[in-house]
Amino acid sequence: MKQIPLPPLFPDLLREGLRGFDGIHYSRRESCPSCGGPIRPHDIKRKRFAVLVAEGQEEVIHVMVHRFRCRRCGMLSYADEPFYPDTRFGTPVVDLCVVFSQTYPFHRTEGILRQMGIAVDRGTVRQYARRDFGPIPASGVLGLVLPVSSLRLSGLGRQGSPVPGAEALLAFGLPPAGRTPAAPVAPPEEGHQRDEEEEEEEGEPQRQ
Repeated sequence: MKQIPLPPLFPDLLREGLRGFDGIHYSRRESCPSCGGPIRPHDIKRKRFAVLVAEGQEEVIHVMVHRFRCRRCGMLSYADEPFYPDTRFGTPVVDLCVVFSQTYPFHRTEGILRQMGIAVDRGTVRQYARRDFGPIPASGVLGLVLPVSSLRLSGLGRQGSPVPGAEALLAFGLPPAGRTPAAPVAPPEEGHQRDEEEEEEEGEPQRQ
């Protein structure tokens, strides 16, 4: 498949920006999103944020998202997190899928993402392209339309060091940055950390 011209160093800087999220904890939620009641910690889920690929080798970037149970109605809810509702990739990756698919067919979008070193299959691209995530700010760079979140992420990669928590979200405008902790929290006790690939437990909440 013919490659498209990309801004110089952009793929490398974008991947470094995504790597800056690896291991970040998201643990802030003020109240139950259903009834407004008080909440208590329930567990922590390790969630896939991005899959990077280079020379045939994949590197999975994970973030840690805390969950809470409402003391009043019993609902489970997630902490503020850098994900759109019901997606299994971080917001910047979804933005790339949606913006590219507005110009290119799904298989071509998959190829462009792989050219950037990001692995997303065409079925997932198709799924995201058909959903309504609201307006996704984008800008033209050297004849290529890129989501603003990716341009800002490449700026984080240029800094050469991870930007934790709220600072990372604020850097490229991901909500709800104002309520995300700026520093990682202590790891959970053994047995209270769960991977996103585990079987969904009964009562799994909708992401808010």
